[in-house]
Amino acid sequence: MKIMFFLIILSLLVAVGFLVAFVWATRSGQFDDDYTPSVRMLFDNEKPVKNE
Repeated sequence: MKIMFFLIILSLLVAVGFLVAFVWATRSGQFDDDYTPSVRMLFDNEKPVKNE
C-alpha cells in the first residue's frame, strides 16, 4: 500500500513539473509565432545564387 501512495505522489510531481514547464514556455514566447512555420516550407529549397 505504501508503494501506491509513493506512485501517486510521484505522478503528481511529474504532472506539476510538466505544467510548470508549459507555463514557462508560454510566458517566454515559445508559441508566439504562428505564421512563420507555415510558410517556411515554401522557401526551404531555394538554391543559392553563385557570384560570377
